[in-house]
Amino acid sequence: MAEQTPTPAALDGVRVIELGTLLAGPFCAQLLADFGAEVIKVEPPGVGDPMREWGREKPHGRSLWWPIVARNKKSITLDLRRPEGQELARDLVRGADVVVENFRPGTMERWGLGYDELRALNPGLVMVRVSGFGQTGPYSTQPGYGAIGEAMGGLRYVVGDPSNAPSRTGISIGDSLAGTFAALGALMALRVKDRTGQGQVVDSAIYEAVLALMESLIPEFALGGYVRERTGAILPNIAPSNVYPTSDGQMVLIAANQDTVFRRLAEAMGRAELGTDPQFATHTARGKSQEDLDALISEWSRGHEADALVELLISHSVPVGKVFTAKEMLEDPHYAARQAIVTVAHRTFGEFPMQNVAPRLSDTPGSVRWAGPELGEHTDEVLRGIGVDGSRLGELREAGIV
Repeated sequence: MAEQTPTPAALDGVRVIELGTLLAGPFCAQLLADFGAEVIKVEPPGVGDPMREWGREKPHGRSLWWPIVARNKKSITLDLRRPEGQELARDLVRGADVVVENFRPGTMERWGLGYDELRALNPGLVMVRVSGFGQTGPYSTQPGYGAIGEAMGGLRYVVGDPSNAPSRTGISIGDSLAGTFAALGALMALRVKDRTGQGQVVDSAIYEAVLALMESLIPEFALGGYVRERTGAILPNIAPSNVYPTSDGQMVLIAANQDTVFRRLAEAMGRAELGTDPQFATHTARGKSQEDLDALISEWSRGHEADALVELLISHSVPVGKVFTAKEMLEDPHYAARQAIVTVAHRTFGEFPMQNVAPRLSDTPGSVRWAGPELGEHTDEVLRGIGVDGSRLGELREAGIV
């Protein structure tokens, strides 16, 4: 039987030079690497990307975040603040399709690595620039981490309980959104390059990436004079859709806000009459009686253990699910069946579990090929590939350039 040739990944043959640090730019490059792009991550000699130190838990003194955000990437060291490092970066760019950077606007230009300079070397180059406020405008040169973008983009104000100050979402969502939009922009720019041979700049601002997800927040105020406020676990006037308690102390989310679905919930509760009760029968009526309805459902849900409650509601075709932590994710049969979590080898941690690639492509799926590399692990390989011989590598190391 003939041996099958592996199907190339979606971005096979695309070379990306990642010059960013921390999260927004590197997350963009992670997404591209997940689908087969060759991502060469450039880090400062000696210390590397600060992400190597991030995370609340650090067994063996190592970050548990780094192996994920740097997965599928090659790491080289290069001092971009020195002319010799900048010249090597230009050599890398000559053979690249995409450069990703998330320094404060103006930094790349100071290093002689602005888009005009790089495009002169490589007219087809796509340069992805991720920053807090974008490359133009009065705020462009201000420092702008993800938290600031979340605040300015409107997300922080609407997250949390109304009795408390604005809250984090619990993850670095602003950075991740900006990185996601940056990756989307890179793919569109590469499509244009396929047609025209010309590259362009992708300008992804964190606050704009957040703003893009803010639904009808702007016209609600501009046309209706309404300011969205924090609403905790509920969406006002959409009921029932909330987290409800169980007898074993777990939390179950029930979303039965459509009329037909609510009637099925009422049947599951043994209270079919609620489905035709004028106080609850319609979407508008349930919205007006949201607190009363949530109290009624909570009283009922407390009489059931979580697993039994979920099974009962599924049998009545009511959308329901437990609120998962990592423990439940690792034990869940649906996660396992779809391989939503994969395990890869890591030289320090051994078997390392992490989230799999998303989305899924039927013919050219992405994959996690290796965990985040050691600092400078691929320096020799990559620099030899652009013509730097062993003698020159030794000189560069001696001088602290790599």
